[in-house]
Amino acid sequence: MIRWFVMIFTGVVLGGIVHLVTILYLPRTASVDAYARIAPIAPVNAMTPLPQPTPEKALMPFMDPAFAGAVCRYDLSAGPMKLTAPVSQAYTSVSFYTRYGVPYYAINDRAAGRRVIELDLMTPAQHAQVPEDEEVTAADRLIVESPTLTGLILVRALAPEPSLMAMAQRAVAGATCAIQPNP
Repeated sequence: MIRWFVMIFTGVVLGGIVHLVTILYLPRTASVDAYARIAPIAPVNAMTPLPQPTPEKALMPFMDPAFAGAVCRYDLSAGPMKLTAPVSQAYTSVSFYTRYGVPYYAINDRAAGRRVIELDLMTPAQHAQVPEDEEVTAADRLIVESPTLTGLILVRALAPEPSLMAMAQRAVAGATCAIQPNP
């Protein structure tokens, strides 16, 4: 009896380990992830407006047609990046994702408290090299640390009514992302 219990327990533990490893490794094996789908339309380190989704065709799953969007594929190997996104009248958000789609930071217009969301994106090693300036406070300069060298930045603006979609598209069209020149 104990022998059967040990065999069943071992099988359940082994099955659980295989299940967890498979679930955690599966996103890295996907060949057509969000980064790969956006790569043909978005150059690296430049903001690109996303096409409006339709029921038949959407660039990414679960895109909301009430939002205008723009995406920036970034590569921080050349240095830190500066992101600027104007705030729309309704709602604006900026989300950061790693190369494999793991979200690591997000901010919206209400949290930013300004008419323009401005921030610096850099790796922890690049952040360690930034000189400390007593005149610049943390509230003046928002720094986001990326866990990876490559990833995606998604800027979205809400159009509360279909007639306001042009306003939302202008807001995301004004967003920029570019590598900062070395001082």
